[in-house]
Amino acid sequence: MKPESWIERWKTGRTGFHLSHTNPWLEKCWAQVAAPAESTVFVPLCGKSLDLLWLRDQGYQVIGVEISQLAVGGFFAENGMQPRVDHIENFERWRCDGITLLVGDFFNLDSGMLADVASVYDRASLIALPVEMRRKYVEKKRELFASALPTLLITLEYDQQQMSGPPFCVDLSEVEVLYRQRFRISRIISEDILDAEPHFKSKGLTSLIENVYLLQPK
Repeated sequence: MKPESWIERWKTGRTGFHLSHTNPWLEKCWAQVAAPAESTVFVPLCGKSLDLLWLRDQGYQVIGVEISQLAVGGFFAENGMQPRVDHIENFERWRCDGITLLVGDFFNLDSGMLADVASVYDRASLIALPVEMRRKYVEKKRELFASALPTLLITLEYDQQQMSGPPFCVDLSEVEVLYRQRFRISRIISEDILDAEPHFKSKGLTSLIENVYLLQPK
């Protein structure tokens, strides 16, 4: 998917990946990340996720990156927040009440912008990318963070003969290939959510497994 494709999805309202509530796996599993109190959490490809508010309300500083200005503006407007907007390198920076959202391409980030980050929450970024971009995405995170950071990763797994993404299928074997060099990988949740996702059932899927992984630095 090219950046322009995601921008167009936000413009046309094709945002089925956006949840109208906090992700329940975040609420249930985040404590296992053991992120230091009041530290900074990085949320890549964040859209206008309400998970940003939940993390902030737990006492964290939150930094997200999102290609769509429409999504970022919508996040602040819909939550009654009035951000300060300035520029840092090639990004617009929107800031309010402990949440900083950078508008621009994830692959253009510089490590200096994320110097204070202590942990990562990835719910919809890895699965938003086709396979060749997933490798580049993980390589970019290595470049951004000299030391591996504890991460909560949520993926989807399904029969790719039945549907092509996005969201894309990312199974355990791929997670291991992408992350085992720097992380100990624990799958802490694995649940078939197809009955709660009629949109995907209508596409012909017979199973839709949501997996939650805890990635702990080696």
